[in-house]
Amino acid sequence: MSSSAPIGVFDSGLGGISVVRQIRAEMPHERILFFGDSAHAPYGTKTPQEVRALSRTIVEHLVEQGAKAIVIACNTATSAAVNELRDEYSLPIIGMEPALKVACDRGHGVPQRVVVAATPLTLREHKFAALMHRFESDNTIWPQPCPKLVEIVEHGQLGDHDLVMRTLHGYFDQYDLPTVDSVVLGCTHFVFYRDYFRELLPESTAIIDGNHGTVHHLDVILESLGALAPQTQDGSVTLTNSDPSPRVAQLAQALLDAPVRRVTVAPTGFPDIAHNT
Repeated sequence: MSSSAPIGVFDSGLGGISVVRQIRAEMPHERILFFGDSAHAPYGTKTPQEVRALSRTIVEHLVEQGAKAIVIACNTATSAAVNELRDEYSLPIIGMEPALKVACDRGHGVPQRVVVAATPLTLREHKFAALMHRFESDNTIWPQPCPKLVEIVEHGQLGDHDLVMRTLHGYFDQYDLPTVDSVVLGCTHFVFYRDYFRELLPESTAIIDGNHGTVHHLDVILESLGALAPQTQDGSVTLTNSDPSPRVAQLAQALLDAPVRRVTVAPTGFPDIAHNT
């Protein structure tokens, strides 16, 4: 494994760019190859079999591009596919899960009341059920599916304040929010809503995501393998997407919120697995 090789990052769409931003901030010398599968978004309403097939195709593409590690910047794809991918590939594959442990540990033994916002598939999968089982005896945990939040990001509507707040109120008005200790953002798309959540929630309610923990884990793994990028290397980000439209390329760069080395489209022939299964 060459330490100068890139880190491959993928997501069901554009949400994983929030993880790319975290990698760039904490590991500035790394080269990052991001693949967003916006042509098949959202993953959260697909079957696990569809998500596994799509994820395998993307990982194979990133491996062919020379990736030294893969970050699945998608809680849904992690839930459905990470175990199978780790069995198939020898390079490090870093997954994500809702940061429920962080939320519950904040209480230092005092029971916490936590809402976990995620996609329907993430909340249905065994991986989340097992995670929730570890903490639900001592804490109150409400899983809250929020599929429309993925669609708003993918449709470039994140700046529509009225739409976003109306959508959030539709999901969260059922809770007595002043009594909620934290809301876990269990989807990388949702990280882009942090300011909106801050507007919605009482100041006493913490907003927690898993991006920092994921990037810290990536850093530790690469350091243990002697595979961190040289300090002399200039970091870069390359964005690719299965949707080749200029709209998606422009939206991806806007979400990254900084110049990138180049924006490319997906390789020709990327299979439309969602329609072939």
